Amino acid sequence: MMPLAFFQNLGTTELIIVGFVSLLIFGNRLPSVMRSLGKSVTEFKKGVAGIEDEIDQAGPGEKKPIPPTS
Repeated sequence: MMPLAFFQNLGTTELIIVGFVSLLIFGNRLPSVMRSLGKSVTEFKKGVAGIEDEIDQAGPGEKKPIPPTS
């Protein structure tokens, strides 16, 4: 059984219900929650880009050979 497999069957009606429930739960805090979520995603993307830059700078010349196993 796949966890969270029910997400495959979400339709427009279900998304509207989820949005309505989130408005009831978060209320006037929803803009600040979304803003902090956006900042988190931005920081994550910057971190991933930094790691990709480090990998690109390392280049193929710095790969260590894998010792053979017997």
